[in-house]
Amino acid sequence: MKASQVIIEIHPDAPPKPAAGAPCNGCGVCCLVEPCPLGVLLSRRLSGACAALRWTGARYACGALAAQPGGLRGWLVRRWIAAGAGCDCSFDLGDKP
Repeated sequence: MKASQVIIEIHPDAPPKPAAGAPCNGCGVCCLVEPCPLGVLLSRRLSGACAALRWTGARYACGALAAQPGGLRGWLVRRWIAAGAGCDCSFDLGDKP
């Protein structure tokens, strides 16, 4: 394995990663590779899966957003995780088995 390779464990029922700029579908790849700015604070790490990431049974979701769905706190969480901005994950999944 090359030093630049990263292995992430994705739930087998997770939706496929969308194209860059497409709406988020809850694939979880971005949060499994590295936490967003809020995730860095919550996870206390710069790489690896975000501690706030939750599997809902059909998709991945941000646990921080679920805990603060509305009001100013919800707005801040959505801003920090770039909710609604479209997929910005450039991680290449390569050939999946």
